[in-house]
Amino acid sequence: MSQKIGIGIIGCGNISQAYFNGAKLFEVLKVVSCADLNTATAEAKAAENGCKAQTVDELLANPEVQLVINLTIPAAHAQISLAALAAGKHVHSEKPLSVSLEDGKQIMDTAAAKGLLVGCAPDTFMGGGFQTCRKLVDDGWLGKVVGGTAFMLSRGPENWHPNPAFFYETGGGPMFDMGPYYITALVHLLGPVKRVSAITSKAFEQRIATCKEQFGKLLPVEIPTHYSGALEFHSGAVITATISFDVYAHGHSPIELYGTEGSMKAPDPNTFGGPIQLWTPATKEWQTQAFSHRYLMNSRSIGAADLAYAILSNGKRKHRASGALAYHALEVMHSFEKSSRTGASIEIVSRPEQPEALPLGLIEGRL
Repeated sequence: MSQKIGIGIIGCGNISQAYFNGAKLFEVLKVVSCADLNTATAEAKAAENGCKAQTVDELLANPEVQLVINLTIPAAHAQISLAALAAGKHVHSEKPLSVSLEDGKQIMDTAAAKGLLVGCAPDTFMGGGFQTCRKLVDDGWLGKVVGGTAFMLSRGPENWHPNPAFFYETGGGPMFDMGPYYITALVHLLGPVKRVSAITSKAFEQRIATCKEQFGKLLPVEIPTHYSGALEFHSGAVITATISFDVYAHGHSPIELYGTEGSMKAPDPNTFGGPIQLWTPATKEWQTQAFSHRYLMNSRSIGAADLAYAILSNGKRKHRASGALAYHALEVMHSFEKSSRTGASIEIVSRPEQPEALPLGLIEGRL
């Protein structure tokens, strides 16, 4: 493929190498440069990945950079995305789109006014696992989906993440860290959410870091760490969801869907593959399903690649991991806390299009 989109990566932290690796997979992407507040970190990543290290301002002024990949901490997502848009760059951000709904709306409004595109993680739903699940749903193996469950239950990231404090600050927590994977996967399978009813809580006022980098450090907890609620979809499905950093062990599947013709166990939406099981009245047992789509490995940057194709299409092609989808997920996440605080069900205002399924038979490195 001759046409490529030049990308600049801002934020060279824990997740960045997955994006550098993913960008090498997709032929439409070319990493031009990277930037980080820590100059030495950016220089090390640049040397490791064969690109240029720049300051943030230099990267945003670089005419070779058409698409900015925003991998900063959640609290900085809006600031960097808006700066990139102001510089005339398209943006693909790590999740969440922003911490506040107001900032998320400003990002989307700014992009629209400037004729630029916004994409946002997670893009794991574009992997072979959830594309196979989508095909099973679309092909009618479940009939009409009437209900389901979604569980992300853990003890939090403080035992492995080298800098876990931000997970317990505003914009962090299990919902803003892991919720986007589950909500986005469900919207991919079922379409947009209509209403949320929820209760939130937190088990501890402070946590203790047990990662080797900060072992024994006390981490104040500013946000809820246990979210439980019901999501009603415009399709009519009702999903019970619990997202928590307060659980040692459990026996739940990440996502299950229950339909009039069968049931499905979906994989972890924080992966690109994973086992898929289907139960129907004809089989009367859970049967593991073969994958219908490729991209089963860690393919982070697949959403950015899809966005790059949309940029090159000049409006003829829509990208799947879109800013509109991410804003919808952000509104749903905020609705958990708002519902818990007010004791009322929260109507979701945004209603994005359900992302289009990927076609069968894709060539490796293309979409």
